[in-house]
Amino acid sequence: MKNFKTIAIALLVAVGSFSATAQEKKVDVKASKINWVGKKVTGQHEGTIDLSSGVLIFKSNKLVGGNFTVDMNSISTTDLKAGQGKEKLDGHLKADDFFGTEKYPTAKLVFKSIGKKSANVYTVTADLTIKDVTNPVKFEITVNKNNATAALKVDRTKYGIKYGSGSFFDGLGDKAIYDEFELNVDLKF
Repeated sequence: MKNFKTIAIALLVAVGSFSATAQEKKVDVKASKINWVGKKVTGQHEGTIDLSSGVLIFKSNKLVGGNFTVDMNSISTTDLKAGQGKEKLDGHLKADDFFGTEKYPTAKLVFKSIGKKSANVYTVTADLTIKDVTNPVKFEITVNKNNATAALKVDRTKYGIKYGSGSFFDGLGDKAIYDEFELNVDLKF
């Protein structure tokens, strides 16, 4: 019985020390920003999209995990003004041709592996889910105190978003939209 108590106490101490070293930092979704850029042959459009939730996980002050949920209905064009095409483009991005936000209101990003590149820079491989399709993405994230930044490129065609893609449709000419879009992420936590 004495050995059982000793083992139980040792297990509690081990579990307690593990949970004490792993720290989840909840992302401040109001202060954090995601900017997107979509390019086409004749130019580009840019805008924002909001996080619904997010967390970064640290162990001994090193990034070891993270997961995020994005509110796809918040997608908004910032390079067009109201009454000058903004509403039309925002609506088209939310339509089934693009993100189908009525059926797929969120997108998710879950870190799968993290390698340390330099002092505050990590290389992340994550699963990105858009329209219930999951694919791996790779990017670098820089962490400084209570802020993290990342830039990544996403091939929309891997998620079934083929509208205007020269990879799938011939004869688009100057109406072709490039397959990759860019995300610039600034997280506060």
